[in-house]
Amino acid sequence: MPGVPELVGAAEKVAVELGFGKSSLPEVGRLLAALAASKPGGSVAESGTGVGVGTAWLHSGLGPGARLVTVERDAGPARRAAELFAGDERVRVLHGDWRLLESYAPFDLFFCDGGGKRDDPERVVSLLAVGGVLVLDDFTPSGEWPPRFEGQVDDLRVFYLTHPQLRAAEVLTTPHSSALVAVRIA
Repeated sequence: MPGVPELVGAAEKVAVELGFGKSSLPEVGRLLAALAASKPGGSVAESGTGVGVGTAWLHSGLGPGARLVTVERDAGPARRAAELFAGDERVRVLHGDWRLLESYAPFDLFFCDGGGKRDDPERVVSLLAVGGVLVLDDFTPSGEWPPRFEGQVDDLRVFYLTHPQLRAAEVLTTPHSSALVAVRIA
Protein backbone atom coordinates (compact mmCIF):
# COMPACT_ATOMS: atom_id res chain seq x y z
CA MET A 1 0.00 0.00 0.00
CA PRO A 2 1.47 3.39 -0.97
CA GLY A 3 2.42 5.68 1.85
CA VAL A 4 2.74 2.92 4.43
CA PRO A 5 5.64 3.68 6.79
CA GLU A 6 8.47 1.15 6.75
CA LEU A 7 7.95 0.00 10.34
CA VAL A 8 4.22 -0.51 9.69
CA GLY A 9 5.11 -2.80 6.79
CA ALA A 10 7.62 -4.67 8.95
CA ALA A 11 5.05 -5.14 11.74
CA GLU A 12 2.45 -6.32 9.23
CA LYS A 13 4.92 -8.97 8.01
CA VAL A 14 5.37 -10.19 11.58
CA ALA A 15 1.59 -10.35 11.97
CA VAL A 16 1.31 -12.52 8.86
CA GLU A 17 4.21 -14.73 10.00
CA LEU A 18 2.60 -15.30 13.42
CA GLY A 19 -0.97 -15.52 12.13
CA PHE A 20 -1.87 -12.51 14.27
CA GLY A 21 -5.18 -11.17 12.92
CA LYS A 22 -6.00 -8.38 15.36
CA SER A 23 -3.77 -5.59 14.03
CA SER A 24 -4.96 -2.03 13.53
CA LEU A 25 -6.70 -1.24 10.28
CA PRO A 26 -4.78 1.12 7.96
CA GLU A 27 -7.59 3.69 8.31
CA VAL A 28 -7.16 3.68 12.09
CA GLY A 29 -3.39 3.72 11.66
CA ARG A 30 -3.49 6.90 9.61
CA LEU A 31 -5.67 8.50 12.29
CA LEU A 32 -3.15 7.45 14.95
CA ALA A 33 -0.24 8.88 12.96
CA ALA A 34 -2.03 12.21 12.53
CA LEU A 35 -2.92 12.44 16.22
CA ALA A 36 0.63 11.52 17.29
CA ALA A 37 1.95 14.26 15.00
CA SER A 38 -0.32 16.74 16.80
CA LYS A 39 1.62 16.06 20.03
CA PRO A 40 5.25 16.63 18.87
CA GLY A 41 6.72 16.62 22.38
CA GLY A 42 3.99 14.55 23.93
CA SER A 43 3.65 11.47 26.00
CA VAL A 44 1.94 8.76 23.93
CA ALA A 45 0.65 5.39 25.14
CA GLU A 46 -0.92 2.27 23.73
CA SER A 47 -2.64 -0.59 25.49
CA GLY A 48 -2.63 -3.73 23.37
CA THR A 49 0.58 -3.65 21.34
CA GLY A 50 0.00 -6.94 19.57
CA VAL A 51 2.95 -7.32 17.22
CA GLY A 52 3.31 -3.54 16.84
CA VAL A 53 1.24 -2.46 13.83
CA GLY A 54 -0.64 0.26 15.74
CA THR A 55 2.59 1.12 17.54
CA ALA A 56 4.31 1.60 14.19
CA TRP A 57 1.54 3.92 13.01
CA LEU A 58 1.87 5.96 16.22
CA HIS A 59 5.65 5.95 15.77
CA SER A 60 5.30 7.32 12.23
CA GLY A 61 3.77 10.52 13.66
CA LEU A 62 5.99 10.74 16.74
CA GLY A 63 7.91 14.00 17.11
CA PRO A 64 11.58 14.09 18.09
CA GLY A 65 10.73 15.14 21.66
CA ALA A 66 7.88 12.68 22.14
CA ARG A 67 7.91 9.34 23.91
CA LEU A 68 5.79 6.27 23.29
CA VAL A 69 5.12 3.49 25.76
CA THR A 70 3.07 0.46 24.80
CA VAL A 71 2.08 -2.67 26.69
CA GLU A 72 1.17 -6.18 25.53
CA ARG A 73 0.07 -8.99 27.83
CA ASP A 74 1.20 -11.84 25.55
CA ALA A 75 4.94 -12.47 25.72
CA GLY A 76 5.55 -13.59 22.12
CA PRO A 77 3.97 -10.60 20.39
CA ALA A 78 5.48 -8.22 22.97
CA ARG A 79 8.96 -9.59 22.28
CA ARG A 80 8.53 -9.28 18.51
CA ALA A 81 7.23 -5.71 18.83
CA ALA A 82 10.14 -4.79 21.12
CA GLU A 83 12.55 -6.07 18.45
CA LEU A 84 10.97 -3.77 15.84
CA PHE A 85 11.50 -0.65 17.96
CA ALA A 86 14.80 -1.56 19.62
CA GLY A 87 16.64 1.14 17.68
CA ASP A 88 14.50 4.05 18.89
CA GLU A 89 15.00 5.21 22.48
CA ARG A 90 11.71 7.14 22.36
CA VAL A 91 9.76 3.85 22.27
CA ARG A 92 9.36 1.43 25.15
CA VAL A 93 7.52 -1.89 24.74
CA LEU A 94 6.35 -3.47 27.99
CA HIS A 95 5.16 -7.00 28.58
CA GLY A 96 2.35 -7.36 31.13
CA ASP A 97 -0.93 -5.95 32.28
CA TRP A 98 -2.18 -2.65 30.84
CA ARG A 99 -1.98 -1.08 34.30
CA LEU A 100 1.80 -0.91 33.88
CA LEU A 101 1.07 2.26 31.91
CA GLU A 102 0.01 4.08 35.09
CA SER A 103 3.59 4.81 36.11
CA TYR A 104 4.14 6.65 32.79
CA ALA A 105 0.94 8.74 32.90
CA PRO A 106 -0.45 11.29 32.26
CA PHE A 107 -0.69 10.89 28.49
CA ASP A 108 -1.22 13.42 25.74
CA LEU A 109 -2.43 10.62 23.45
CA PHE A 110 -3.67 7.20 24.55
CA PHE A 111 -4.65 4.51 22.04
CA CYS A 112 -6.54 2.10 24.26
CA ASP A 113 -6.77 -0.94 22.03
CA GLY A 114 -6.35 -3.62 24.69
CA GLY A 115 -6.84 -3.82 28.42
CA GLY A 116 -8.68 -1.08 30.24
CA LYS A 117 -11.14 -0.12 27.54
CA ARG A 118 -13.84 -2.45 28.90
CA ASP A 119 -12.63 -3.59 32.31
CA ASP A 120 -11.83 -0.20 33.89
CA PRO A 121 -12.91 2.70 31.68
CA GLU A 122 -12.80 5.24 34.51
CA ARG A 123 -9.14 4.42 35.10
CA VAL A 124 -8.48 4.81 31.36
CA VAL A 125 -9.86 8.37 31.50
CA SER A 126 -7.73 9.12 34.57
CA LEU A 127 -4.53 8.35 32.61
CA LEU A 128 -5.12 11.28 30.24
CA ALA A 129 -3.62 14.71 30.76
CA VAL A 130 -6.02 17.63 30.42
CA GLY A 131 -6.12 18.14 26.65
CA GLY A 132 -5.06 14.54 26.13
CA VAL A 133 -6.67 12.54 23.34
CA LEU A 134 -8.13 9.07 23.80
CA VAL A 135 -8.67 6.75 20.83
CA LEU A 136 -10.78 3.60 21.07
CA ASP A 137 -11.45 1.54 17.97
CA ASP A 138 -13.21 -1.65 16.88
CA PHE A 139 -16.74 -0.31 17.25
CA THR A 140 -19.61 -1.13 14.89
CA PRO A 141 -21.24 2.11 13.71
CA SER A 142 -24.69 2.86 15.06
CA GLY A 143 -27.07 5.45 13.65
CA GLU A 144 -29.18 5.48 16.82
CA TRP A 145 -29.03 7.21 20.18
CA PRO A 146 -28.22 5.67 22.43
CA PRO A 147 -25.88 3.66 20.20
CA ARG A 148 -26.64 -0.03 19.90
CA PHE A 149 -24.61 -3.14 19.24
CA GLU A 150 -26.29 -6.46 18.44
CA GLY A 151 -29.68 -5.00 19.39
CA GLN A 152 -28.61 -3.82 22.85
CA VAL A 153 -27.64 -0.38 24.12
CA ASP A 154 -23.84 -0.16 23.92
CA ASP A 155 -23.15 0.96 27.48
CA LEU A 156 -19.40 1.14 26.90
CA ARG A 157 -19.77 3.54 24.00
CA VAL A 158 -22.32 5.60 25.95
CA PHE A 159 -19.84 5.79 28.87
CA TYR A 160 -17.12 7.38 26.74
CA LEU A 161 -19.42 9.57 24.65
CA THR A 162 -21.12 11.10 27.71
CA HIS A 163 -18.31 11.12 30.29
CA PRO A 164 -18.27 14.55 31.98
CA GLN A 165 -14.47 14.85 31.69
CA LEU A 166 -14.43 14.10 27.96
CA ARG A 167 -15.59 15.67 24.73
CA ALA A 168 -15.97 12.76 22.35
CA ALA A 169 -17.02 11.93 18.83
CA GLU A 170 -17.50 8.71 16.94
CA VAL A 171 -15.55 8.63 13.67
CA LEU A 172 -16.31 6.25 10.84
CA THR A 173 -13.06 4.48 9.90
CA THR A 174 -14.54 2.11 7.29
CA PRO A 175 -18.16 1.56 6.24
CA HIS A 176 -18.35 -1.16 8.91
CA SER A 177 -16.13 0.12 11.73
CA SER A 178 -15.75 3.22 13.83
CA ALA A 179 -13.52 4.70 16.49
CA LEU A 180 -14.17 7.02 19.37
CA VAL A 181 -11.91 10.04 19.69
CA ALA A 182 -12.18 11.94 22.96
CA VAL A 183 -10.35 14.86 24.55
CA ARG A 184 -10.05 15.20 28.31
CA ILE A 185 -11.34 18.62 29.36
CA ALA A 186 -11.02 18.39 33.15
